[in-house]
Amino acid sequence: MTSPDSNLDYFNAAKRIVVKIGSSLFVDPETGTLDRSWLEALADDINELHRDGKEIVVVSSGAVSLGRRELGLGPKKTRVEDNQAAAAAGQILLAHAYKEILGSRGMTVAQVLLILDDSENRKRYLNAVNTLTTLIRARAVPVVNENDTVATEELRYGDNDQLAGQVAQMISADCLVVLSDVDGLYDRDPQQDPAATHIPQVDRIDADLFAMAGGPGSRHGSGGMRTKLEAARIAVSAGCHVVITTGHVAQPITALRDGGRATWFLSTATPQAARKQWIAGSLSPKGRVVIDEGAGRALAEGRSLLPAGVVAVEGQFERGDPVSVVNAKGAEVARGLVAYARDDAAAIAGKHSADIAEVLGYSGRNEMIHRDDLVLTSSDATS
Repeated sequence: MTSPDSNLDYFNAAKRIVVKIGSSLFVDPETGTLDRSWLEALADDINELHRDGKEIVVVSSGAVSLGRRELGLGPKKTRVEDNQAAAAAGQILLAHAYKEILGSRGMTVAQVLLILDDSENRKRYLNAVNTLTTLIRARAVPVVNENDTVATEELRYGDNDQLAGQVAQMISADCLVVLSDVDGLYDRDPQQDPAATHIPQVDRIDADLFAMAGGPGSRHGSGGMRTKLEAARIAVSAGCHVVITTGHVAQPITALRDGGRATWFLSTATPQAARKQWIAGSLSPKGRVVIDEGAGRALAEGRSLLPAGVVAVEGQFERGDPVSVVNAKGAEVARGLVAYARDDAAAIAGKHSADIAEVLGYSGRNEMIHRDDLVLTSSDATS
């Protein structure tokens, strides 16, 4: 087991970081209003990371809590329509606050609203991934929230902790920082038992750990430590390190980097390796792409599969589906997530990437399968 101090090396080395913020951290418990001073301090943290060249995505709760006060709904409501209405009113306040506060520090802010179906429906998942990665490459800071205005109980992530885990997985993040009411995981509820022992590092997320975590805790938030463990499980399986630490301090990320108490969940794989393992072993191919010898050599060198190297396509598949890449003898050499549906893939097979727009009538990706979405399954892709 590594020491808590050495775990900070994982954070400092991270290029892409997701920061999850619970509503209880910046919604005043007495007035239901935004705590601007806390958000200003967090913005200083995010700005420092951004200036260091790190890519930051914020997953933020708070819209429903802010919207209840705006609409005069009073205490927390259980009816779906109350929460949806509150989210509609509060989301404007939340987005404006992030735009104003982060924007004043020179950062471009974008709002992204997701529901569970966006991660389970393949096309919508790909659209969400493409939107987030495009924003990140443009050096914007996406602020992600669950779209509570349309989400119903069967479509909800259940809590923005789990949404944060899904976002970390979507964008292949290196580290997920969960800012919480408490400074990590304890063997018992520290609010009920002052003798509870803090756990600095978790090496395995299992049923016993979930049982120890207990139920929901915060007055303004909808989740507790269990949902944070679920987020950690999702993110760690995708090659992302996770840290849970307190947000009840000024500049909580600075406090973490200065040695603040936290619980770490370390992944044994990189995001890219975890993604490639998922493509190779967890997905059943929906079709086949037949390639020529030149394309096989390109794949062996770690390059993408271009349409020019495709001889034929077989089966029925949609954009983003897993396909088997085979050589002229029918032997599988790779698997990957195809960038085009079957009919479009067949139309551009053998064509140069520069001709895609003319053939299809729209500009798609230059690659049939990008190298980040492809994994070799044979030691000799040219045979």
